[in-house]
Amino acid sequence: MNKVLLALLAAGMSLLFPSAAWAQAANACDLNHDGVVNVLDIQLAINMALGSAPCTANVAGAGVCNIAVVQRVTNAVLSGTCSTGVSVAGAHSVSLNWTASTSSNVTGYNVYRGTQTSGPYAKLTSSPVAATAFTDLAVQAGQTYYYVATAVDNNNNESAYSGQAQAAVPSP
Repeated sequence: MNKVLLALLAAGMSLLFPSAAWAQAANACDLNHDGVVNVLDIQLAINMALGSAPCTANVAGAGVCNIAVVQRVTNAVLSGTCSTGVSVAGAHSVSLNWTASTSSNVTGYNVYRGTQTSGPYAKLTSSPVAATAFTDLAVQAGQTYYYVATAVDNNNNESAYSGQAQAAVPSP
């Protein structure tokens, strides 16, 4: 569903926001750093979420490029206010980082999460992320999560799972 929404957003940007632009100083939603939050930033957020541009956004957390970031940047274009950080509903998060693959044809990474050691795991990324970091904003207090990542090459082949990382989210 996210890919469909992102594709719809990408296809209709000029129709939805033909003249909306807000000048901002040091605004996290100004993803291309041109001093204005506009349709170009929305398109860049979409490209980052799809993995076709490096994830450099710090709207919903460092290294987070997903549909929530696209929506926040879109909202900033419409309202002039950039909502950053983890939402109240997601008072906890898990930040992951890893060492880049040494293979020359790796284009990104998929991140998976499970609630039991050794899986099963659910894919968290809608498309491979170019960064070697990811923040999971959809975690619950008092829960332990298990994460693995895979490398994806330029032919869309996916490696085996990485070693597992464990994260215990504290209770409120």
